[in-house]
This record gives sequence, C-alpha cells and structure tokens, in this order.
Amino acid sequence: MEIDGIISAIVIGVVIGVLGRLVVPGRQRIGVLWTILVGIVAALVGSWIASAFDVADTDGVDWVEWLIQIGLAAVGVAALDRSRSRPGR
Repeated sequence: MEIDGIISAIVIGVVIGVLGRLVVPGRQRIGVLWTILVGIVAALVGSWIASAFDVADTDGVDWVEWLIQIGLAAVGVAALDRSRSRPGR
C-alpha cells in the first residue's frame, strides 16, 4: 500500500468512525484513536462486504457501501464502549 492509500484510509476511517460514533446513543468512553481504528476497520470490512454483494461500484455516490461502513463502525464503537465499561475494569 502506498502512502496516499494509507492517508486516504486514515481520512475515511476518521469520517466513518465519527459517523458511527454519532449513531450510537449516549456518551462513549473510548478515545479518539480507538474511534479512528474502529472507523478504518469498518471502512475496510464494509468495502469488502459491499463488493461481495456487488453494491460497491454504482453510478454516483455509493450510499449502500457508506451505510454498511457506518453501521459496522457503530457496532464496533458500541462493542468497544461496552467492553471498557464493565465493572471491575
């Protein structure tokens, strides 16, 4: 992967992570770096899922791919927040 691919993965990860975090109700007790990492993973996995269902490359904006990525980021943020908020941690 070249440097421009890494930079765009980080930028997309930030956007997806923040949007996923906005979808989850309440306050999340995870940091910015975790949000970015969850967003990057959600963007990569969401792109793969969208490609598998043949909805990744459409005319115009790929809304279905974005919704998959944001949904995965929301699930990731909620799961990470839940694992960090367990009693005894």
